[in-house]
Amino acid sequence: MPKPTTPRGRPPVPSPARSPRPGPARAGKEVRREEPPREEPGKLFRVAGLSAVSALFAHDAARVERLFFEERLKAKTGDFCKAMAAARKPYRMVEADELAKVAGTVLHGGVVALIAPRPVPAFDTEAAKRWAADGQPLLILDGVGNPHNLGAILRTAAFFGLRRVVVSDHPGQALPSESAYRVAEGGFEWVELYRAANLPAVLKRLRESHRVAGTALGRGRTVVTDPAALAMGDRPAAVVLGNEEDGLPPATLAACEDILTLPGTGRIQSLNVAATAAILIHALAKPG
Repeated sequence: MPKPTTPRGRPPVPSPARSPRPGPARAGKEVRREEPPREEPGKLFRVAGLSAVSALFAHDAARVERLFFEERLKAKTGDFCKAMAAARKPYRMVEADELAKVAGTVLHGGVVALIAPRPVPAFDTEAAKRWAADGQPLLILDGVGNPHNLGAILRTAAFFGLRRVVVSDHPGQALPSESAYRVAEGGFEWVELYRAANLPAVLKRLRESHRVAGTALGRGRTVVTDPAALAMGDRPAAVVLGNEEDGLPPATLAACEDILTLPGTGRIQSLNVAATAAILIHALAKPG
């Protein structure tokens, strides 16, 4: 394995990301809202953990700008170091306390890569018509603001082979961030992420190629309770999930053909959105 190189001057250590500010509280009830992190233009993401960093090097090693690792992972990061040396980019073996400063957390798994963020392309309903030919469903997120939930959903999507996830332009919608990458465990490298502007209008056009269902309690409307039923017919499913506090915006829900509800015992009103997504992805995704 090449000897780790130390470039002139130590690479600047990124400062830890600030925690989102809590939102306003309703009377008698504390409401916790997490705004999606807004990354500074040109800022490098810190991606931690062997699974996530391995996925980066396997899919797009050119995005890795710097690499830091502990001695205990020296053997497992050997190929990463070779790739960095070939690209003439800095990589270093560091002590655990220094790696924690680089990562902004002690939960770094022994290796941290600094990467250039990948832009999220605009969702195109014409392209979706072509995608429908493979029968793969679409998962659409509208206002899912917790980056941990976004990361967990991308991890599940990658695990079950779901190829594409769409996020809306909802002001509270979480986008790729360090927190999301950390939870996704490499999921962002296996799933194509798109962003849709004016989601209600997009959903109406999407109904030409997909059966569009929104997750909600379905008051006043007939509901579908079996996710697999959405896959029956000549159109793959497109399922929309919303914010845990408020659910789907009324305009988004009105643009959906079906309302999908997962029945439970009634002891708990609803599931965490990442848990709901996992159930739906497992029921709908077609490996391949």
